[in-house]
Amino acid sequence: MVFEQIRNLREDNDKKQQELADYLNIKQTTYSKYELGKVNIPIEVFMKLADYYDVSVDYLLGRTTKKK
Repeated sequence: MVFEQIRNLREDNDKKQQELADYLNIKQTTYSKYELGKVNIPIEVFMKLADYYDVSVDYLLGRTTKKK
C-alpha cells in the first residue's frame, strides 16, 4: 500500500515524521494520517515526497519497484 512505502522510505532514511511535516509545511498529525492511510494524500504531496527521496511518484504509488 502507498502509506507503507512512504513510511518505509522515512524509516530507511532515519527521518522523523516531524521532519517530513516541516518539509511539506503540514502538521505532524496530518503526516501521521498519511502514513496510516487515514486521509488521501494530495498529488502535490506525492510530488514533493518523490523529490525529497529522489524516487518516482510511480514508486511511491507502488506501480513500480524501480526507484527512478
